[in-house]
Amino acid sequence: MNKADLIDKVAEKSGLAKKDVRAVVDGVFNNIAEFLASEAKKKQDKRKKVQIIGFGTFFARDRAPRKGVNPQTGAEITIPKKVVPGFKPGKNLKERVEG
Repeated sequence: MNKADLIDKVAEKSGLAKKDVRAVVDGVFNNIAEFLASEAKKKQDKRKKVQIIGFGTFFARDRAPRKGVNPQTGAEITIPKKVVPGFKPGKNLKERVEG
């Protein structure tokens, strides 16, 4: 399912216009992304999360530096530390997927 499919499904189930649903979906995704981007600038232990009860938690986490290999030269390189988005599914979502 892609974003357009999600918008279609929500519009169908809610009876709302697709343009209204698109605005809401875009707003939710943009707000989560903006929040995580602002939290990424903070220290790991000071970061807050976006928790949607029953669905899951979005958060920013540190990825440690690691060794890699340049595929063109075969030379070993160090990939620097960076902050990446993460997601942990909630209990209800896990149970629904497990069936």
